[in-house]
Order: sequence, then structure tokens, then C-alpha cells
Amino acid sequence: MRGSLRNRMTLLKFVLAAGGLALGVTLASPVFAADKPSKPMPEATEEYVEKGREIYTRRCVMCHGLLGDGNGPAADYMDPRPRDFTLGTFKFRTTQSGELPTDTDLFRTVSRGLQGTGMQSFDSDLIKNGLSEEKRWQVIAYIKTFAPEFDDDELDPIKTNKLVSLPSNLPPFSDELVAKGKEIFLKAKCWECHGKQGRGNGQKAFDRKDDWGFPIRIRNVTLPWKIKGGSNVEDIYMRFSTGINGTPMPSFAKALSNEDRWALANFIKSLQHKVTSHLVLKAKKVVGDVPAKPDDEAWQTAEPMDMRLTGQVVAAPRWQNPGVELVTVKAAFNDKEISFLLEWDDPFKDAIHKQDKEFKTADISKVGAYNSYVAANDMIPRALETFRDSVALQFPSKFKPGTKKPHFLRGNSSNPVNLWVWKADLAEKAKSGAEEATARGYRQPARAQAKDQQQITSKSEWKDGRWSVVMKRPLVTEDNNDIQFSAGKFIPMSINAWDGSNGEHGKIMSLSTWHFVFLEAPTPMVIYVYAILAFLVTGGLGFWLMKKAQVKTA
Repeated sequence: MRGSLRNRMTLLKFVLAAGGLALGVTLASPVFAADKPSKPMPEATEEYVEKGREIYTRRCVMCHGLLGDGNGPAADYMDPRPRDFTLGTFKFRTTQSGELPTDTDLFRTVSRGLQGTGMQSFDSDLIKNGLSEEKRWQVIAYIKTFAPEFDDDELDPIKTNKLVSLPSNLPPFSDELVAKGKEIFLKAKCWECHGKQGRGNGQKAFDRKDDWGFPIRIRNVTLPWKIKGGSNVEDIYMRFSTGINGTPMPSFAKALSNEDRWALANFIKSLQHKVTSHLVLKAKKVVGDVPAKPDDEAWQTAEPMDMRLTGQVVAAPRWQNPGVELVTVKAAFNDKEISFLLEWDDPFKDAIHKQDKEFKTADISKVGAYNSYVAANDMIPRALETFRDSVALQFPSKFKPGTKKPHFLRGNSSNPVNLWVWKADLAEKAKSGAEEATARGYRQPARAQAKDQQQITSKSEWKDGRWSVVMKRPLVTEDNNDIQFSAGKFIPMSINAWDGSNGEHGKIMSLSTWHFVFLEAPTPMVIYVYAILAFLVTGGLGFWLMKKAQVKTA
């Protein structure tokens, strides 16, 4: 019994860790399978369904459960939770609101996966150890047995003509179409939920739930991977046309014309953030003071770098459901100081921290507890005015080119890290809001540096569902625990982030891997001297050869 339990929990940890990894991959390079299979689903004979059951037992049970009710061993640690197939309610379809999906709809979901969730792609052309088209059809045939509605011909959306199709001859993406879509967005009051910038900050309370009774966060449509049913214009149009069953997202098929829905979809597409792909942040050299506030004009010309984050699943308590998945960073420096601007979306400003509500790691190691992951909706308060928003820059305390970087989760005793930690509650109290700390591994808390060694200053602003935080510090300090900046070097840098209303604090957080910041070195004068000498030598040699040729000709 004990060995069996241990094996199940090991598998659970593997599944959850894989889910976190899958999220990171999704953020880095979203890929999509073909929307349509090469052939319709074969007849669901007993033998065919049995093959699907075998696949489901191997690949799907951990999340969706043996009964298909979405209560597998991993379900409590995932948000959103796995689909409950027994209810016959499916979100992403090409059928009218409230209707069953088509077989092709189910095939698309199994093949593509759902971005920003634990539902991975199973297309063998996209992932190693995926499922062939035939096996995907087999598992779909079995999944349909969980919901008796699929056996009712009167509920068949194809037989009852409840399909929604994409109209032909729709205009291509254009500024005019986007402008029309924006008007519709405002007129239809989409902003009351999604916010006027589409960042999911329209709602003022944290009390929305789906038909399964689980909390809902309004979708941030500016982040392409957050649009689970697909971020293409066609996918967005379909969501406006069909609605999302089981959620407050309605169908606009009757309220808006095809043309208006298409314009609205194009407007949403225009809001999507175009994620940078480079891993090196180029710090901008400025004349005069470095920018100290988020609205300083110097930031307008600084090159941004997007750093993608995922849930912390390295050490207990492990967290699968990060609130902050992308931080955009800029940097500027002069001869004395360096300044960083960090920006990320957060629908709620959380500037209160109740220490007595913090999660106790002992809760996942006491008798009867066999897991090191935090249950998304049970083990921590996911509510307003409980925990603070926070962000931290992390650098190696001592780093030379060619040396090994510290572990990206707080380093270790022999290779510590320098943390610049900003906290919303401190900033709210008219303090700097930022402090320096040293960490020597995740098994012990980071230790704040002495007051006389605190040299970081910060300014912050929350506006329209977005945090902007500036932290600056001298390039060089006398503290051996500090990173020392100098031009011409690639200095490792990573980010930790906490979304307070998402229950995040301590090691319940999101984090990035190592990136680099580079302070451009001035071009040495000797380079210009060499260039001038080369020009003179080349020019003189050419002149001599020309004179020599003239003499021979004469």
C-alpha cells in the first residue's frame, strides 16, 4: 500500500512538473496543430472505444480522473481544473451557445491543447510521445462515453444544424477595421470585464465563479497564450460567436452582426503583446541622471526585453498557478548608477500583507499529507487585501565571465545571489519599497542587508491593471554581497514575482530562468586610430601603385 502510494505521488509530481514545463514552453514558442483531421472519426465500435479507454487510462486519468469527472489526483493542484466530461459542457466549440461540440472540435482541443492550462498538445507531429491521429480519435470516442448527451441524436449539433461557421469574404486586418472593433468593444461594454486595455482588470471584485463552482479570473487578452481557445483572429471570432459554455462569457451571435464580431476580433488581436525573443537586455547609456520614475522620457527609447515566468516547482511548497507570467524589463545607466524598469499586468493592486495568513510548509509534510504542491483553491487564500504584490531582480553576488551561474532559485551557500526586492505594501507606506538581500539557497530565507548597506531606491505606479516599478543603485558598491556592474560584460539576471490576490508569498511565486543584462562599453580610441592608419596606408599604397603604373605607361 505504502509503495503504491509513493509511486502514485511520484507520478503526480512528474505530471505537475511537466505541466509547469509545458507552460514555459507554451510561453516561449506557441505552436498549433492542424485544425482539421485528415478524415472523420471512425465508427465507435466496442473495440475502438476499448482502445481509447486504454489510452485514457495511461495519459488522461491523472488529471481527468477514472470517472472522467475532472477529479484526478493532480486536479486540486491545477487552475483551471481539468474538464469534467460527465456534464457534457465544453468551452471551445464551433457550435452555438449551450450546444455540444462536434467531433472535430474535440479533435482540435486534443491536438492543440489549451494554452495557459495543464492541457497539453497530443499531436505526435508537434510533441515527442504524442498520439497519432488514429489514437486521438480512439481516446475521443472513449471520452464521449462519459456524457450521455452524445448518444442523443436530438442533441447532435450537426444533425440539428447548430453549427457556427466563419463567413467568407471577410476583410483583412487593417487600421480601419481595428478602429471599428474598438468602437464595438466600448459600445458592447466588453471593458466592464476585460478592462479598457484588455488586461482583465474590469471587474472590481474577486468573486466570479464558473458553472463548476471554481473561481474565474477575467481573461487578459493582451497576452496571446492566455486566450486558451487560440489567439488567431478566427479563433477569437468563434469565441464571440459561440460563447464559452460554463462561464460568464456569452455568445454575441444575436447581439452583433458577423461583420461587427469580425471587427471586434481584429481589435482584440491588435491588443496582443508582441513578445520579444532575445535573452540579453541592452542597457541604454544616458547623459545626465538615470531615469528614476516609471514615466521618465528616457524609457521611451530604451530597448525592452520580455522575461517569461512560470510557477515555482523546484522546492516545497511548489506552485503550479502563477499570476505573473511575463515581465517587461528596460535598463539605463550612466557613469555612476544603473536603473531598471519592470512592468507587468496585474488586475488588482495588492498593497496589504497579513503575515498570519502565510502558508506553512509544514502543512504539506505533516502526517496524512503526501504532496509538496499547494492546492490552488484550498490551501491558500486567493483574495484581495491579504498578500502584497512584489517583484525581485536576482543577480549572482560574485560573477566572472565563464564561471558557473548560481542556481536560478536563490543560489546556494557557495554561490549566493544578490536580490533587489520591491514590495507594494512598503511602497504604499511612502517608503522606498525596495530592499537588498542576500540568498544562499532556497532552504533558508533570504537575509536583508544591513541598513547602511541598503543603496537601492525605487518608485512605482499601478495604473489600468499594470504595475511599473523602477529600481536604481550605484554601479559599484563596497559590499561583497552585491553584484558589481561594469561595461562590456554579460551579467546574469533573473526575476521572481508575487501576485498577492493570487495567494502568492514566500516560495509560492513565479520565476524566470537566467537572462543577461549588458552595459555597452564605449569604443576605445585606439580603434579609431587604427582605422585612420589603415585608411592612410591603403590610400598611400593605392597612390603609389597608380604612380608606378603611370611611369611604365610613359
